[in-house]
Amino acid sequence: MATNKYSTSKHESESDILPNKLGLSTLHEIEKAEMEGFYVAYKLLFDGLNSRTKFNLKYIFKIHKTALDHLYAFAGKSRTVNMSKGGFMFPPAKFLSETLNQFDADILVKLPKDYSSKDDLIKDIAVVHAELLFIHPFREGNGRAARLLASLMAAKAGYNLVGLEKFRKDNFDEYVSAIHQAAEKKYSKMIKIISSLF
Repeated sequence: MATNKYSTSKHESESDILPNKLGLSTLHEIEKAEMEGFYVAYKLLFDGLNSRTKFNLKYIFKIHKTALDHLYAFAGKSRTVNMSKGGFMFPPAKFLSETLNQFDADILVKLPKDYSSKDDLIKDIAVVHAELLFIHPFREGNGRAARLLASLMAAKAGYNLVGLEKFRKDNFDEYVSAIHQAAEKKYSKMIKIISSLF
């Protein structure tokens, strides 16, 4: 059974309402503020996208900060708590810096400036997307930040990647299975998903 709730370490209890800058106290208000933040980030980041844009760790943290800085003090910062979802444990917080640096060195810095092959682009988007969701670097907003990044990667190469959010909702178990596969550095399931959306 799919679950939308995260479990955290004993250092921070899970709550639908995370401490926020706006003093919001209902889940509806939080969800609306998060949605508005990602809408603003989408517009700003697409407007600023150009051939020199580099999809590195700095850019990923910029996505998160741009979307959620109005709401959370932790926007644009690595999570400091251990997290799990549906019994699946994300990489421990104490190793997060090392994990992110490895992700950067093994994957992000190797992304080409331009793509001559659509298949290569799809593979890179899938690998980055799956790894980012597996690493889960942020306390909240990981999925939306990762999906925005995937769309930006496609747009920079001249393509539209549409329907990733809808696919996640309609095929949740398949999507989660593709993320879990990244724990073994396997990406065939996510490649299939991303390919279906081009």
